Amino acid sequence: MSDNGQFTPPSLVLSTIGLSLATFMQVLDTTIANVALPTISGNLGVSSDQGTWVITSFAVANAIALPLTGWLSRRVGEVKLFIWSTLLFVVASFLCGISTSMPELVGFRVLQGAVAGPLYPMAQTLLIAVYPAAKRGMALALLAMVTVLAPIAGPILGGWITDSYSWPWIFFINIPIGLFAAVTVRQQLAKRPVHTSRQPMDYVGLLSLTVGVGALQVVLDKGNDLDWFESQFIIIGSVISAIGLAVFMIWELTDEHPVVNLRLFANRNFAVGTLVLVFGYAGFFGINLLLPQWLQTQMGYTATWAGLGVAPIGVLPVILSPFVGRYAHNFDLRVLAGLSFTAIGLSCFMRAQFTNEIDFLHIALVQGFMGIGIALFFMPTLSILLSNLPPKLIADGSGLATFLRTLGGSFAASLTTWIWDRRMIMHHAYLTEDVTVYSPSTQQTLAQMGGPGSQAYAQLEQTVTGQAYMLSTVDYFTLLGWMFAALIVLVFIAKPPFTAKAGPESSGH
Repeated sequence: MSDNGQFTPPSLVLSTIGLSLATFMQVLDTTIANVALPTISGNLGVSSDQGTWVITSFAVANAIALPLTGWLSRRVGEVKLFIWSTLLFVVASFLCGISTSMPELVGFRVLQGAVAGPLYPMAQTLLIAVYPAAKRGMALALLAMVTVLAPIAGPILGGWITDSYSWPWIFFINIPIGLFAAVTVRQQLAKRPVHTSRQPMDYVGLLSLTVGVGALQVVLDKGNDLDWFESQFIIIGSVISAIGLAVFMIWELTDEHPVVNLRLFANRNFAVGTLVLVFGYAGFFGINLLLPQWLQTQMGYTATWAGLGVAPIGVLPVILSPFVGRYAHNFDLRVLAGLSFTAIGLSCFMRAQFTNEIDFLHIALVQGFMGIGIALFFMPTLSILLSNLPPKLIADGSGLATFLRTLGGSFAASLTTWIWDRRMIMHHAYLTEDVTVYSPSTQQTLAQMGGPGSQAYAQLEQTVTGQAYMLSTVDYFTLLGWMFAALIVLVFIAKPPFTAKAGPESSGH
């Protein structure tokens, strides 16, 4: 214990490494399987569509488990919850690696996602709790760096492991990382005072949350494949989701011990901070989903080179995060968040100037520039949303914000693909209006391709499709640019001061 009564671990450095490693492992697992899906689907004898359940099952279980963090932490204690979540994640990762069928793998991914739920919010809560007040910004900045780097490292690492070894190793690598993190946190934080309370479980809230979010995630995941509301399956899923979420919201606002404390949104800073976090992260997620897809399908990049093209986004956050953590509270955090959204928005408008002739260097430089925005994004927004919450509600607030951020990423993934495909179809229709055998420009183009013939027509169609996708990509980045411009205005609704409070030290026995 320090003089002011706050618990201080034997080594702040080791505590930070242990907490951050477990978080890195969990966030990494949201993207590491993406590039391995074709290999996994082939090895387990299923279609690529069925293979996407490897991603969806994890996301659904993770999103549903996140809001339980507050209740679980009060029930068993924060340190114990973190250690058990980490160890169970290791077990689930091992089971994923030894799976021999798709139902087995999906089942174990559900388990993996569920036990991973408390890891990020607990890491955030414990870092705030063990760091001195003056250095809590640094703790949040370090966690923000992990949040940025893990999704970028995932596809590169996943591709390399799958190509060099075999897909089960994308899960097996979690075992040594998780064991080291659990042992380290146990050694460093075992003597931290534990204060628990036995609140009743909100079963109605949990069931309606599971049904509502589960159905929503399935709708978002399958909507694009099934042409959205042209499909009866999507309509039924949407109705189930809407009813589940409506029951959930009404029940949570009236229940004495809700599984998700929606009343936190009455706090202005929490509401504003969470909104900018969700929309900002959704935009960040959408950019890093669409860009590699466009580079691979339209620009002819390999998965490795597409990953390298996206990777420079992580360079500046690594360099700047320690400085942001140390000095951010000397400034108005709304200004820092505003600068973040300005940089990310400008990077989107820069991408809206891309053409099919763009080279690798320009793509990488724009990604590097966007890194300024990412370095200034997470720590200020997290500090703003947690700033006015009483210590005993930090875990609830962190869990709820992370839950909504996770859903925002899932929603962005589905919307991004849908917008990109729909705008491409529209542009393709406009472009082909002038492409007729009687058009002089068409005849000239066909002549340059060796004269009319099936090969020339196919080449012309490929050119038109490429241009349509390029125009659709420009539309998407323009839309995102304006969204980030709106977030600059929104973040200034928050009200200072923005000093994060300590985690719960006494919430009753």
